[in-house]
Amino acid sequence: MAAQQERPRHGSADNDILKLHRRTMVLDGRVFTVLTLRPGDDFRFATNRYHDTWHVLSDWRGARVSARLLWGLSYQRRPGTLVVIDPAHLDPNPFDAAPSDPIVLVPSDLTVFTAASAAALRARLPLRDRSQGTVRWQTFGLKPALARRRERDSPESGTTASHYVAKPVGWTRIDRVGGTLAIYGGSEQLREWAINLERLGEYARDGMDYLYLDYPEVDGEVQIFRQYRRKVSIARQARAEITVRLREAGTGADTAVRHGRRRRTRDGGGGPVIAPADLDHAIHAHAVTVRRRRSPTPARTADD
Repeated sequence: MAAQQERPRHGSADNDILKLHRRTMVLDGRVFTVLTLRPGDDFRFATNRYHDTWHVLSDWRGARVSARLLWGLSYQRRPGTLVVIDPAHLDPNPFDAAPSDPIVLVPSDLTVFTAASAAALRARLPLRDRSQGTVRWQTFGLKPALARRRERDSPESGTTASHYVAKPVGWTRIDRVGGTLAIYGGSEQLREWAINLERLGEYARDGMDYLYLDYPEVDGEVQIFRQYRRKVSIARQARAEITVRLREAGTGADTAVRHGRRRRTRDGGGGPVIAPADLDHAIHAHAVTVRRRRSPTPARTADD
């Protein structure tokens, strides 16, 4: 069977063909083709802002499928095309379990995606209507491009550190837009990101690797963890326990604090409202306790 006629493997992160759901939406008067992962595909992501940088957080599988989404998006020709990672595939972030923003991948030389369009999209999430069709997302050129990149970077290639490599052209932006984390890039930049994400994890240290999307500005970064899902689970539990503790102490802790905003919850007990940074720090610190509780240190014996 020809490679182009192979059936996509369900839930595979490294297959040359993905199946995406397609919807046509009118957002702020513009027509968009919105492509999403299928709800049954087990890919997980989170977002947060730390050190003035927007982060997309995931695991090795998330990096691989992100590479394929970006590679395929770089070859689209229909204006208004977007790839959206919607709440069906989002976790709270793995540090303090704050909610994540939907992620929107935008081909900046093809699609105009304004703050008003983003807000209109955000208002329709999570998507509950049936998709209007399935797209076979083909990325056959990604693996050959990665092989060429590895050959170029190998010591045997003769390429030195000072060898000039042209920077991808096109408009790039990573920012929170209309309640979404929007990642804009031209076609060359999208392909460059895809190649680098496909390699993410090759030089991991302590189960973590990262990629700056716009160095040296570092407005955006993809960070992956080998134990991403465990970290999310621990952060969820830490937030739940800290929230209960603060309520019992009569402190008005808003568990939905987002991006510097805060408000008092109804059951705050009349106490002071905890600052968002203090709440996040308390959750992050308590996560250490939760992690140790789940993996207790073996008791020492007399022979130790």
